[in-house]
Amino acid sequence: MNVLLVSGLGPEFPNDALLAGSAFEALAHPDRFPHRAGEISGLTSLHAESDGGRLPVLRRRRAANRIRTVSSVRLQHTEGDDESATAPHLTTFTVRAILRAAGIDHDHFPIEGIWNGSHPEPTGRFDVVLLSTTFIWDRATMARAITWVEERFPAATLVLGGQYSNLKFQQILDAHPFVQYVVRGDAEPALPHLLDALRRREPVGGIPNLVWRDQDTGRIRMTGIHYADLEALPSPAPTGRFPVIPYESMRGCPFSCKYCSFPAASPKWRYKSAEKIAGDFARYRDEHGAQYVKALDSTFTVPPTRLRALLPLLAKTGVAWEAYTRANSIRDQSVVDALTEAHCRALAIGFESMNDTTLKYMNKQVKAQANRTAFELLSQSTVHYWISFIVGYPGESPELFEDTKNFLVNEYQGHFALYVFMLNDETMPVWQDAERFGLKVFDADGDAEQWSHTGMDSATARRLQVETLREVRWKNDRAMQRTWQHDYELPLLPGRSTAENSRVEKLVDRLGMASADFPNADEAAGHRTRLLAELASHGVSSVAATR
Repeated sequence: MNVLLVSGLGPEFPNDALLAGSAFEALAHPDRFPHRAGEISGLTSLHAESDGGRLPVLRRRRAANRIRTVSSVRLQHTEGDDESATAPHLTTFTVRAILRAAGIDHDHFPIEGIWNGSHPEPTGRFDVVLLSTTFIWDRATMARAITWVEERFPAATLVLGGQYSNLKFQQILDAHPFVQYVVRGDAEPALPHLLDALRRREPVGGIPNLVWRDQDTGRIRMTGIHYADLEALPSPAPTGRFPVIPYESMRGCPFSCKYCSFPAASPKWRYKSAEKIAGDFARYRDEHGAQYVKALDSTFTVPPTRLRALLPLLAKTGVAWEAYTRANSIRDQSVVDALTEAHCRALAIGFESMNDTTLKYMNKQVKAQANRTAFELLSQSTVHYWISFIVGYPGESPELFEDTKNFLVNEYQGHFALYVFMLNDETMPVWQDAERFGLKVFDADGDAEQWSHTGMDSATARRLQVETLREVRWKNDRAMQRTWQHDYELPLLPGRSTAENSRVEKLVDRLGMASADFPNADEAAGHRTRLLAELASHGVSSVAATR
C-alpha cells in the first residue's frame, strides 16, 4: 500500500486591514501600490551599523524561520543540524512516528506546497492520502486542500485528521463526497488499524475514533472514542537534528472558556508526568541537538503540582523553552524565579480582557487583578512575554472594553495582540449564550465575520481595534502589537540590547504607519522627519542619506 501524508502549516492571511494606508501595506504589495514607491524605499533603505558594515533593518524572513521562537532567542547552528527549518512541524513528526511504529511506509508532502507551490508535487500512485487539518480553519481552505488531493489522486482513499475535521466532520462529509474517512481525536488507536483494514479490504466498524461514509448506503457512521495514554506512549521526535523542537505534553484542556472549542475536539484532559517531560527535553537535546523547545499545549503550566515538580527537573536539562500559560499561574515572585531557573525564555498568555464583567461572560476563571499581577511580575523579569486581548466578545460593550483599552494605552509594555472576536466555529460554548446576548450572525454560510450582540456589532469592534492600536502606537512608547513583523527577521538589530531593539522596532513601526495614522501629508511628513532623526541616534539611517 502506498500512503501519502499531507501535513504542515495553514496558508498565511496577512492582516492587511490593520496596515491599510501604511508603508507596510505598500511594501507587502508593491505591485498594487506603484505610486507609493517612495514610502517603500523609505523603509527598505534603512540600514544599521553592524560589524563594520551596513545591515538592512528590514530583512525578509527566511522560509526556514517561519516557525521561530517567541522570544527571538539567537540559536547556534552546529554541524549536523538540519537548517532547512528552524523547527520541524509537530503534527507531521507525530503522525510519521505513528506510521513508522506500525511499519507503514509512506511519503510526506508539506501542505504549504498547496498554498504557495513551495515544494515539488509528489509523483506516482497513492492508495491512501492522509490529510492533516490541524492548521486549517475555514471552509474555503478545507475545500482547497481536498480539491488538490482529488485532482491529483482521484483513485486514492482520502482520510482526514486533526483539529478542524475533529470538530467539523459532519459538515465536511456532507460537502465533500471525496472524503471517505475522518479520524476523530487521537490517531494512535485508530490510524494504523484503519490503514491495515483498507489494505486487507476488511470492515472498519471495530476501529475506534472513526467517522466514515458507508459505501453501500451513503450514510454517515461513527465508532466510539478511545484515548491514547500519553504517559505510556513514547513521545515522538523528528528525524534529524534541529535547534528548535515543538512539544506536546497534554491533550484536551481542563478549562471551559466559552470562546474556545479546543476541549470539544479532545474532551478528556490528559497530561504527561514531570519526569517524562524532562526526559523528553534531555533526549531532544542529546539525540536531536535541541537548544530550545516550544511547548504548544493550551496551558503548559497546569496542573500546579506538575509544574512544581517539573521546573527543578527542567533546570537540570539546560534546554531553553517557551510555553502557553494562564495569568493566575504567575501568582508571585517565587514562580517567576523558578521559571527563570528552569530556563523558561518566553510565555504566551491570553489576558483577553481587563474587565471582570467581560471575563465572567467568557467564563475565563481569571480576574483582571490576576492579569495585572502576572503582567507586573513578568515585566520586571527576564522572561519574554506575549499577551493577547479580545475586543467584541458577546456582551462586551464599548464601555466595558474601555478598561482593556486604557490598560494597553497607559500601562502595558511589551509585545501584544488585540483581536476582534470571531464566531466562525459553531462548537464554541458561547453559542449557549446566544439568546442571553442577542447573538446574531449575518453570514452564517461563510466565516461569520459580520455579527452583532447586545454589546456591539462587528463593525464597532473593528473600529475599536484600530483606534486602540493607533493610540498605543503613538502614546505608549513601551507597547508593540506585532503585525508587519511576521515577514521580517527579528531582532531588527542583531547584537544590540533588548531595550535598544524594542525602541528601534517602535520607531520603525511609527515610521511605516505614519501615512495611515495621519492623513494630512504635511503632518505625516513631520512625524517621519522626527522619527528618522531618532533612528539616526541609534545608528539607523537611509543608505541613500549616507552616500
